[in-house]
Amino acid sequence: MDLIQDLEYRGLLLQVTDKEGLNSALQQPLTLYCGFDPTADSLHVGNLLQIIVLKRFQDAGHRPIALVGGGTGLIGDPSGRSSERQLNEQNIVEDWGNKLKQQLSRFLNFTDGDNKALLANNYDWLGKLTLISFLRDIGKHFPVNYMLSKDSVTSRMEAGISYTEFSYMMLQAYDYLNLFEKEGVRLQIGGSDQWGNITAGLELIRRSGHEEQAFGLTMPLITNSDGQKLGKSMGNGIWLDPEKTTPYEFYQFWINTDDRDVIRFIKYFTFLSKEEIAELEKEVETAPEKRMAQKRLAEELTAFVHGPEALQQAIKITEALFSGDIKCLSAADIRQGFKDVPTYVMEEKGEMSLVDLIVTAGVTPSKRQAREDIQNGAIYINGERQTDVSYRVTEKDRIEGHYLLIRRGKKKYTLVQY
Repeated sequence: MDLIQDLEYRGLLLQVTDKEGLNSALQQPLTLYCGFDPTADSLHVGNLLQIIVLKRFQDAGHRPIALVGGGTGLIGDPSGRSSERQLNEQNIVEDWGNKLKQQLSRFLNFTDGDNKALLANNYDWLGKLTLISFLRDIGKHFPVNYMLSKDSVTSRMEAGISYTEFSYMMLQAYDYLNLFEKEGVRLQIGGSDQWGNITAGLELIRRSGHEEQAFGLTMPLITNSDGQKLGKSMGNGIWLDPEKTTPYEFYQFWINTDDRDVIRFIKYFTFLSKEEIAELEKEVETAPEKRMAQKRLAEELTAFVHGPEALQQAIKITEALFSGDIKCLSAADIRQGFKDVPTYVMEEKGEMSLVDLIVTAGVTPSKRQAREDIQNGAIYINGERQTDVSYRVTEKDRIEGHYLLIRRGKKKYTLVQY
């Protein structure tokens, strides 16, 4: 199976300007690029699909360029948006761009081989453009009626679009032209919302007098079976920065994938073979309760994004929570696994009665209720049921001296931090 066939099998080839021509060009090593605008301080799962496709091309012998949009990030891409983006200060965009560079360097090979990846920043050339040269050398190639025909513009005509965002496609087109001329790039990839910008770049290359063919390819935007976008803008963003989305949260996100989505996501995001995927598809059909496909998806992606050690930590936390064996967890595990649990910072470091503790930490509203909950077996300390109303909590109950986890009933957790 060649690269294009593999992309088609995985559902990753949504649009391509000339599939036969691209397939022919891919018989020799080819340089391609994908842009990542620093609109936040981290990449997210929507970007991950683009990174993985870049890696697929690199693994097939081609040379990828990861382009950080230090220049275009100052302008704002109107694609896929119904309202104007907030413009960020240059120092913020620069800081975010540096963080994106660090993340991108984890996923592609930038050090070895003839096809080692290149990390670039379009501010290096866009920042040098003057208004006059921009209008004369670039703007002259963009008829207004051509720009008005692009979805990124037409979708915003009713609500309004500024000249700033209107000009974005010209800047991205210039990126392609610049990389075509300086680095020999012949393919730009991106999400489906980038189709208009990508084809604008191809048109600029043609209008600039170049005869060698260049190509554009888009992947689908990631949605679940309910049609919800899994990017950062829908309130359910999964970030690649472990400080924003911990490896445990990342692992749990994929473990909880709907049966209707799991095989599609495995095709999208993993490097499993067609045969392995077929076996997992059978498991979903015959034994969905085992959730083998979800486990494999979570394992593959967590290891790819955060590394094998983070994967093992995520599995350890998951198993401890399932079994209730909280005491086996380290303080670092607790911080990760209970990041979003209500937390009470205890200033009193000495021992305290369990009744006083759970009232002080806000687990129960009164001492009477606390005593009833303890006697009824509803209170757990670090996973162990405690039914002694006279029990006193001491330093030996704390995990590594810092944490104590109280559970009331089946699901209500409170983390006490010392």
